[in-house]
Amino acid sequence: MIFYTEAESRTLRTAVFGVMVLVSHADPGPVIEERYAGLRALSNLSPELRGVLHASRVQLPAVPEEELEGRVLDALRLSVKILAAKAPAEAASFPGAVEAICHEVAAADGVVAEVETAVIGKVRAALAG
Repeated sequence: MIFYTEAESRTLRTAVFGVMVLVSHADPGPVIEERYAGLRALSNLSPELRGVLHASRVQLPAVPEEELEGRVLDALRLSVKILAAKAPAEAASFPGAVEAICHEVAAADGVVAEVETAVIGKVRAALAG
């Protein structure tokens, strides 16, 4: 089992749960369905990483919504670095798992809007470094 500091765990939570919020807010729709789709899509992550995400309460940065995107994308970039240093296998699968989460949230209402696709593109770019 890999140990993550509280700051690292918080960064991972901000990244993963933050992308759900970014995609959901990009095209307002059925929030409950999007939330459940995102939570179901967490199965794309390893059990160990899911444990880290659920080990503490999720608190996204208390910033205006227009600043949230930058914070989440920064957390994604830092998460990739954290995982590369501590868990290379997790680092290899993390980008695909996060993109799958984004797609599940976007498709929760049956239609993936252009604005959601744009957010997913930003997420993909952040994951690539």
